[in-house]
Amino acid sequence: MKNWIVGVAALAITACSPSTETNSQMTKTETAGSSPAASQPRMQAKGDSRIWLEEITGEKPLHWVRGENKRSLARLEKDPRFADLNNQALAIVNATDKIDYGSHRGGYVYNFWQDADHVHGLWQRATLDDYASGNLDWDVLIDFDALSESEGENWVYKGVTCLAPSYERCMLTLSRGGKDAAVRREFDIATKSFVEYGFVVPESKGGVEWVDADTLLVATDWGGETMTSSGYPFVVKLWSRGTDLAEAREVFRGQTDDVGVFPFRVEMGDEAFMFAAEADTFYETDWWYLPKSGEPMQVPVPAKSNFQDVFAGQAIVSLDEDWAHGDKTWSKGTTVSFDLKAFLQNGSIGTVYEVVTPDARSSVDSISAAKTRLVVTMLENVKSRVFAYSFDGATWSAKPLSLPKNGKISISSINAHSDIVLANIESFLTPDSLIMVDVPQNTSQVIRSLPDRFNTNDLVVEQLQAISKDGTQIPYFVVRHKDTKMDGTTPTLLYGYGGFQVNMQPSYSGILGKLWLENGGAYVLANIRGGGEFGPDWHQAGLKMKRQTIYDDFIAIAENLIASGLTNPKHLGIRGGSNGGLLMGVMYTQRPDLWNAVLCQVPLLDMLRFHKLLAGASWMGEYGNPDDPDEGAFLASISPYHNVDATQAYPEIFLMTSTKDDRVHPGHARKMGYLLQELDKPFLYYENIDGGHSAAANLKETARREALGYVFLMQQLMD
Repeated sequence: MKNWIVGVAALAITACSPSTETNSQMTKTETAGSSPAASQPRMQAKGDSRIWLEEITGEKPLHWVRGENKRSLARLEKDPRFADLNNQALAIVNATDKIDYGSHRGGYVYNFWQDADHVHGLWQRATLDDYASGNLDWDVLIDFDALSESEGENWVYKGVTCLAPSYERCMLTLSRGGKDAAVRREFDIATKSFVEYGFVVPESKGGVEWVDADTLLVATDWGGETMTSSGYPFVVKLWSRGTDLAEAREVFRGQTDDVGVFPFRVEMGDEAFMFAAEADTFYETDWWYLPKSGEPMQVPVPAKSNFQDVFAGQAIVSLDEDWAHGDKTWSKGTTVSFDLKAFLQNGSIGTVYEVVTPDARSSVDSISAAKTRLVVTMLENVKSRVFAYSFDGATWSAKPLSLPKNGKISISSINAHSDIVLANIESFLTPDSLIMVDVPQNTSQVIRSLPDRFNTNDLVVEQLQAISKDGTQIPYFVVRHKDTKMDGTTPTLLYGYGGFQVNMQPSYSGILGKLWLENGGAYVLANIRGGGEFGPDWHQAGLKMKRQTIYDDFIAIAENLIASGLTNPKHLGIRGGSNGGLLMGVMYTQRPDLWNAVLCQVPLLDMLRFHKLLAGASWMGEYGNPDDPDEGAFLASISPYHNVDATQAYPEIFLMTSTKDDRVHPGHARKMGYLLQELDKPFLYYENIDGGHSAAANLKETARREALGYVFLMQQLMD
């Protein structure tokens, strides 16, 4: 992923995938999609007597957490199925025949590898030729298990930024226990060691970017009031080698009410130019050029736009709002380009060119520059297609790459110094394949394939549609057994996210297949609004006070599954994490009659205080501001924590979170669990003491968490 996208993307509440392997018309009942503000007796949590549970490492909250962990684990781990499920999940996450994905740069492929013997992982590299041939002799650069042991730390590798074109000097990002806040340390590839007296940025949320071999741009916690209310830096400084970090010179300052400011580097030929992305809100960003001398210069593009890459001297920008430039208005969803160097020289944008304009049922999924082509991945009715674009100085033209059309295609590695691209291809029933693509030649070869992790012989995939409350067609995928009887008895797991313009696509999950599908379950993936499957409009239809639209979509799919005879409420369960955890909470409170199991992971649940907890303020662009009278009233009407009905019967909910999640506060899950305990409602609770927002700091914990979740689902939907 390009460095300037990384900083802003890091803010996202990313979807917790169904697995952690690193992913028809109907008639509604009268209550379907009913207003969450319907007059029923609610537990409103006035004054919030449970706020003490927000003290993350407090003795009293952790005492409650440990008690609930013990209670829940006693039930789940004593289930005779748990041991087998845990072992199966462990075998998958620790498999040595996993695909060794890598990042291609400077003639090498760099890989991060974890297995049972390398819990914290290895960072290693091999030549591109050896990687392609499979005749590998990995050169291990860092053993993070050895590093953690020698330094007495629980280091979790979070990524690396290396200086082009040699890529021999890097800034490694290391997190304690998986938190978003991280330490950044300079590493020398040639000596395989941290640089003595090199650059070290203390633990903070933020980012760094190389200016040259002896200079960094740094966004970090500088002390005082230099962090936004969202918990990210808004001051960028230039730091020279041989000086103290405290002596770094300020080059850009945002505002305290920004989400955050992140530096990035743009390369054109042999030149490099420095920029800063000032995220005013989650979806509005000001882009600033930072010249070597003089004041920062703002790039005059819409705030709701994304700076994707640079190709053939053209800045590639995707629009999330209409843009009137000159005598033409470009519609949102369109990707355009303009001469970046000309802008840097004269401060104005000249001719703007159309790169691609998707239709109503498609969207741009990713854009990246190779050496002689711009590679664009499109979603067409939630299925991937990849195109190679060329620019002749006046017009963009596209040719489709000869890759499979019925699945998910992800660009695994691409850089502007090579036309060799690594792409991953997968679908629900087809394991991942890593393909090496020669983009201008439009040729490809499979260089890695994941073996089958589960039996797919009697499974089928269907793409269906439900009609939401407002008449919109909402697509969803069903994975089921061929001989499924449509008598309403199939244990069915419905997964959803619905936010932050995140796409839900067909993907292969060995854990889902082995632990759920092989045991007779069906799986459903919802493409509800709030996601980005059909472009900005699909996402913006569920923003802020329009958020009930997302929940109506999910309810419509559930009712469709029941009406079709696939399942019934006794056998229907739902799962979601992070923003999807909020979705689970809303479904739990709004339609408890539709499900018998709710698996709610690292969730937001208190929508009146989310903006005061950790990174929560950064998400007001998605959810709205609880302190605004109108938006606050709406949020109160959907907030799961504030809409538990003391007189209502509820299905059992399993709340899962992480103590060290410094993105979504564990207090959300804690307070909801404590409330349900007070009301004597059935619930399970598990909080991992380590692990960040992904809720797992290592593969062993990942497998355990998955096994716990599937035992819960089996108990509720199969027994």
